[in-house]
Amino acid sequence: MLNYILKRFLMLIPVLLGVSLLAFSIIHLIPGDPARVILGERATEAAILNLQEKLGLNEPLYVQFFNFLTNTLQGDLGRSIITNEEVSHELLIAFAATIELTVVAMIIAIVVGIAAGTIAAVRQYSIFDNASMVGALVGVSMPIFWLGLMMIWLFAYKLGWFPPSGRLDVGFDIPRITHFLLIDTLLASNLKAFINTLWHLAMPSFALATIPMAIIARMTRSSMLEVMRQDYIRTARAKGLSEKVVIFKHAIKNAFLPVITVIGLQVGLLLGGAVLTETVFSFPGLGRRLYNAIMARDYPVVQGGILLVAVCFVLVNLLVDLTYNHIDPRIKME
Repeated sequence: MLNYILKRFLMLIPVLLGVSLLAFSIIHLIPGDPARVILGERATEAAILNLQEKLGLNEPLYVQFFNFLTNTLQGDLGRSIITNEEVSHELLIAFAATIELTVVAMIIAIVVGIAAGTIAAVRQYSIFDNASMVGALVGVSMPIFWLGLMMIWLFAYKLGWFPPSGRLDVGFDIPRITHFLLIDTLLASNLKAFINTLWHLAMPSFALATIPMAIIARMTRSSMLEVMRQDYIRTARAKGLSEKVVIFKHAIKNAFLPVITVIGLQVGLLLGGAVLTETVFSFPGLGRRLYNAIMARDYPVVQGGILLVAVCFVLVNLLVDLTYNHIDPRIKME
């Protein structure tokens, strides 16, 4: 097991190197100059050249990439071209918000998706089965930005049930210790702020959960149907075990392996792909920060953010692979 984990960490090196090179190449191929963005349209050529030299943008691309790699290896992601803040600090704050949003969204997706998929498989061809699979198809097909806008229009402006944007109402003074608001509000023993944070998370997390919820429901149903036809399930029923014991003790655990793969992939995708949701709901997470950085040609933030997402994606997949061995001991980690 230890050798397997070590090998996976060693494989992380070429993956991150490739991601760094790809991110660096793509961001520099996009038309636009950060110096012109910062100084504005009326800036003189001399001022632009001076700022380019100051930011190191007049160096050849291979020199800029080498400098980026050496600084990153030393734990220095540089400073934002736009805000002049440390990139690592900016990404830490934004990523905490994204993790909080992703965790709540995945809890909704996993609980509803597995429950709906299991019931649909147990009651195959019933009204619930057909309705849940139609709902899953709608969930996969519906664009998140459209769903988010409709939710804001209905639940925020028409009914006034939820706030349309942000993480916390103005007026709450919470010390930012971990930058996870749900944790910080608990550390501050402020129950009202904790509930207010959950209230702000409700709409964006549900919108973000729709696609993984639908995928998990469909995967759970198909996996459960396959397991329920196995001989050991028939044997368990022949032994006189109740249907609940057959489903919860014998079927769900064996059907869970492909579902875990899907959950792991979805967590990785949500951590780096919540751009639309965070933009629609003005949620100050990593996706929105990366979008603003790309629009402003803020190279250090874009490169650092992409690296961070890549590391998280690889680590989540490693965790999923390790979970396989825990669920099914027949799988050996080599």
